[in-house]
Parts: sequence; structure tokens; C-alpha cells
Amino acid sequence: MTTQEALDLFRSTGALLEGHFILRSGLHSRQFFQCALALQQMPLVERFGAALAEKTRQLGAVTVVSPAMGGLVIGQEVARQLRLRFIFVEKEEGKLVLRRGFKIAPGEKCLIVEDVVTKGGRVQETVEIVRQNGGHVVGVAMVVDRSNGTVDFAMPAQSLIRLNVEAFPADQLPADLAAIPAVKPGSK
Repeated sequence: MTTQEALDLFRSTGALLEGHFILRSGLHSRQFFQCALALQQMPLVERFGAALAEKTRQLGAVTVVSPAMGGLVIGQEVARQLRLRFIFVEKEEGKLVLRRGFKIAPGEKCLIVEDVVTKGGRVQETVEIVRQNGGHVVGVAMVVDRSNGTVDFAMPAQSLIRLNVEAFPADQLPADLAAIPAVKPGSK
């Protein structure tokens, strides 16, 4: 799957939004990837999952780990495509944790899968959880990398869409963006 094919799928499902958005990272942007709109279509989930699985197959993971909520659907599909175990981390008291009886064996090779990465905070939290539980992270996969090349996980990282999307701190908005009311679409 090419970047253009993935972008076309986002556009055709209304999952690439234009306007003034506040991202989970706190940054402001003119574009917002609402992956849930694309990932509600199981044929698209299968296509995105197959493409990410193909890009990460050689890493030798035995488990896929995703941060909830965003990474759940695509993480599970990548695991299904690779025929691997799938687990997830979720928030508890505002912090991602491994719950529900999930265990990671010492040295277990894990692939982190997320939907959209801007600053990489949730991926980095997930990497740390895997490491704290004795696992070894072999790589990161994401549908959309909108980090503008600023996120380096110090390991192999693959994405279907890598865009240089402008993002601004709240106190450094360009005039045209400041003139538009901001919305925080996220999971609301």
C-alpha cells in the first residue's frame, strides 16, 4: 500500500479532517486524522493491517502490544495478519498500565502498534511498560506518522502515511488558525 493509497482511503471515509484541531499532544493543527472513521470499515482495517504486517514481519515479534484506545483495532488486526498474540495497555488513574492479567515473558519480542503518532508519548509509555515487564521491543508500527520526523524511537519504525503536517503550540498559532475556533475531536 502506497502513502497515496492510504491517504485516499482516509479521505474517502472522511477520516482526514480539515479545520483547527487540538491534538492529544496539546499541539494545534489544521488537519486531524480520525482513524476511527476509517477503521470502522473492516475491509479497510484488513488492508491497513496487511500492509503494516508486511512491513514488520521480518522483525520476529511474537506479541503485538497497543495502547488503548486508538491502537486497539489496528493492533489486533496486525496481530491477526501475523498470527501473533495481541495484548494492550490502558489508562488507569491517567497513566497507561498493563492490566487484565496480561503477562509479558522475559525477553518476549514485542511489536508496538498505534494508529496515529504526533509526539510519540503513548508509544514511548508502551515501550517502557514492555521493558519494565521484561519484554524486548523489536519495533513500532503506525498507520499515520504525523511527527514531522521529530519522533525517533531508537528502533525500527514503520508507517503507512508519513506526512509533514504542521502542528503548533497554543501560544504560537498563525493568525489564520487562531481565527478559527479550535475543536478537540479525539475520542469524544
